[in-house]
Amino acid sequence: MEFIIRRMNPADYDAVVQLWQSAGLEYLPRGRDQYERIVAELAREENAFLVGELNGTIVASVFATHDGRKGWINRLAVHPDHQHNGFARRLIQAAEEALEAQGIEIIGALIESDNDRSRTVFQQSGYQARPHIHYFSKRKHPWT
Repeated sequence: MEFIIRRMNPADYDAVVQLWQSAGLEYLPRGRDQYERIVAELAREENAFLVGELNGTIVASVFATHDGRKGWINRLAVHPDHQHNGFARRLIQAAEEALEAQGIEIIGALIESDNDRSRTVFQQSGYQARPHIHYFSKRKHPWT
């Protein structure tokens, strides 16, 4: 079976949501994960929303974005049936390449403190934790 990485398209939305749910990622359908918001993000050339497929089935995903100065890798997910095959590291590498092609030299990843699997894969990919940084956010709407 060949693992193929390609850009996500709007028709992939339902499969990606199922993947997130299978992988235990939080899904906010009335917030950031709303179909219309994802489709709008897909249209932005600077974003690299990637999926990984096996035999035409989406089994992994990652979102890479940037603000022109710093890149971010988010929503890395691999279906539980396909973890420990190196797919996450390959997606991280593809996201890094997409960001670096746009001149981005600093790339960060936000990982929830209880997500040991993601912390491990990012550390194995050369990322270093910054324990003195705390994430703050201000939201127009509650967590939805």
